[in-house]
Amino acid sequence: MKKSLAPVGESEMEILHIVWERGEASVAEVHEQILTTRKVAYTTVMTIMKKLSDKGLLTYRKEGVSYIYSAAKPESEVKHGLLRNMLTKVFKGSHSEMVQSLVENESLSEAERREIEEAITKLKR
Repeated sequence: MKKSLAPVGESEMEILHIVWERGEASVAEVHEQILTTRKVAYTTVMTIMKKLSDKGLLTYRKEGVSYIYSAAKPESEVKHGLLRNMLTKVFKGSHSEMVQSLVENESLSEAERREIEEAITKLKR
């Protein structure tokens, strides 16, 4: 069994998404992108990126005076690990309870509903 991922906070997830989208990024680049939606200190972004590196989710290399970060694990692997954590901790391992909670308590668009139905149809095959 794979070791579960350490919990990832909202700001950490935001930074991971930026790095996944860019492929790699410096602290300054991530900070600049976050500033387009909200205020955050440069040192806060730097600290979070260091924590993500400590958790094994980002790697970095030194380029001049800057550190360039990239994903240590593929996006799909991280998402699957986080989902597995939630499944275990919140839903006590019950896949059906997790899916029912999502479907019953969220406003799904018709397109999202169709995508879910298609995924279930594929499972049945």
